[in-house]
This record gives sequence, C-alpha cells and structure tokens, in this order.
Amino acid sequence: MPKNRINKVYTKFGDAGNTMLVGGEVVPKDSIRVESYGDIDELNSCIGLVLTGEISKPCSKILNKIQNDLFILGADLASTKNVKVPRITGSKILWLEKQIDKYVEIVGPLKEFILPAGCFTGTCLHFSRVICRRAERKIVSLSKIEWVNPKAQIYVNRLSDLLFVLARHENISVGEGEIPVNFKK
Repeated sequence: MPKNRINKVYTKFGDAGNTMLVGGEVVPKDSIRVESYGDIDELNSCIGLVLTGEISKPCSKILNKIQNDLFILGADLASTKNVKVPRITGSKILWLEKQIDKYVEIVGPLKEFILPAGCFTGTCLHFSRVICRRAERKIVSLSKIEWVNPKAQIYVNRLSDLLFVLARHENISVGEGEIPVNFKK
C-alpha cells in the first residue's frame, strides 16, 4: 500500500489569510501568484467536469494527460525560480501543438466566429477555454512583477487553443452544428 503523503486535510496555517508556496515562502492568499495557480486548479476541475460527459475516447485521453500536466503547471507557478520542482517544458508545448494540428485537420479551418455552445461536452470545453484564458492573463500579470517560467505562459496560451479545437471537434462529432455569431442583430 502506498505511503500517505498528505496526512492532514486541514492545518489551520491558512486561517490568517496566508499560504505557503512550494519551497516554504509565506504569501497572502490573494497574491497574484496564488491567484494564478488557483485559476489553473479551477481549470483542472472544469476539465474533470468535461470528462463526466459523453466524450470521444481520443479526446478523453488528451484531457487526462492535460490534467496531469496542469498539476505540474500548478507546482511550477506555486514556486519561485530557485525551487526545484517539475516544470512545464518545451516538449509539453510541442505535444499541445501536435494535438491542435491533428484536430484542426479533422474539423477544418474556422471560417467565422462561432458561439461557445453546442453539446454539453463541447460547451464545457468552451468554458474550460475561457478559464484557461483568465489563467493566462493572471500569469502575464505575475510575470511582470515576479519570475515565472516562460514556458508556463506559452503552455497556457496553446492549451486554450487546443480546448477551442476540441470543443469544435466534440460538437461536430455528435452532429451539433457550429452557430456563427450574428453581428447584425
């Protein structure tokens, strides 16, 4: 049986509004660094919600890998430069790009803006995408005042693109047409 690594659910350490980064630095819970990895945690949970819906097996495998990578990203963002933790790397970005290219080939190029709607899974993927975009904005803001692994920002940018393409794929695969934005109404 594996050894328990997390023995307590609560420590009372954060009751005063502070938390500890990987490496031991104490920061306020509303710091932009904590907000950035909090957004990644929210994104990961939303992807978990996506996986409860009707979803294609290949897409499910992609999202499972992304969920694991988001834990690495969270640790990356929850630590400062000199702390040794797993980091987001260029190979993870290349993997995202490969998936984007593969699924764009399947769904075809986008001809116009579409509404973030469709089947449950497609809509949840769109929702995941906007959480990802918010996380990206927080990471950009953080990078202006503190060190951030530059690959983290690139990874999140690519991930939002992949989530968009996967939303299109899931909608198209179940016969949900894409609804173009009507700018005339």
